[in-house]
Amino acid sequence: MPEFRISVNMNRNGPIRDGRFQRAASNYSNDLQYAVALHGEELVQQRLRQVLKNPTGYFQSRITVERGRGGYVVTDGGVIYGHWLEGTGSRNFPVTRFRGYSTFRRVKPLVDRDANRIGRELLHRYQSRGLLR
Repeated sequence: MPEFRISVNMNRNGPIRDGRFQRAASNYSNDLQYAVALHGEELVQQRLRQVLKNPTGYFQSRITVERGRGGYVVTDGGVIYGHWLEGTGSRNFPVTRFRGYSTFRRVKPLVDRDANRIGRELLHRYQSRGLLR
C-alpha cells in the first residue's frame, strides 16, 4: 500500500515566541486608548467653547485625560459644579430652568464614531515601523 510520511520542523524563534509581538500589541492597545481619549478631550473642549456663556477658564482647564482602571478616562477632574454644567446634578431642571449642556454625553457618540479611523491611522504608523505585520 502506498504511503507517505509528513514531518514538520518548527523554528522556535520569531516575534511571537520571543514576545516582540505581544509587546507591540500591548503598546498599540495602550497608544490607541490614549489617542482616542485625547481626541475625546479635544472634542469636549471644542463643545465647551461653543456652549459656555461666560467662561472663566477654570472648568475648561480641569478637563483632562486620566488613566483609569479599564483604560483612559476624559474627566473634569472632580470640579464641584461639573454635574450641574453637564445637567446631571440635583440642582438642574426641575429645580431650576437650567438643563445643562450635556457636553460629555453629546461628545461620546462622536468619539465612538472616530475611534475606528484613529485606530487605522495608528496601525499604519505601527506597520510602517515594522511592528504588527
